[in-house]
Amino acid sequence: MFRRKHNKSIEVTKLSSLMAVNVRIAGDVVFSGGLRVDGQVEGNVIGKDGDHGLLVLSEKGSIQGSVKVYDAVINGTVSGDLEVEHFLELQANARVSGNITYRQLQMECGATVDGRLERMGDAPAKADAAETNVVALPVSA
Repeated sequence: MFRRKHNKSIEVTKLSSLMAVNVRIAGDVVFSGGLRVDGQVEGNVIGKDGDHGLLVLSEKGSIQGSVKVYDAVINGTVSGDLEVEHFLELQANARVSGNITYRQLQMECGATVDGRLERMGDAPAKADAAETNVVALPVSA
């Protein structure tokens, strides 16, 4: 009788890197594949361009810096802007202080965001096409 939408999915199924709870990194982290963060990052976390990477931030983990990834599951603390190109899941213990840009969002009860939520358009080319349809008319004096 009722159908669930099944188009929401994260494409990466395994995590290739783990940052343990007792690890603190001061500096930017660039990764491909999957990265699970249980420790602390004081810097930006960036998924390689063109890679459908997954960031998993556990409830024990924290990031102080901006995050730019393809997919993300957040259950810890992010102090900085979060940009997720495909699918973002904010779990119950997620705490985000910063603006979030996303394409698809799933947010559980209990997650908090102190910032602006902005949905990315499905096709960035549409915005460019709209600008080319603008016609300048001469102004009469």
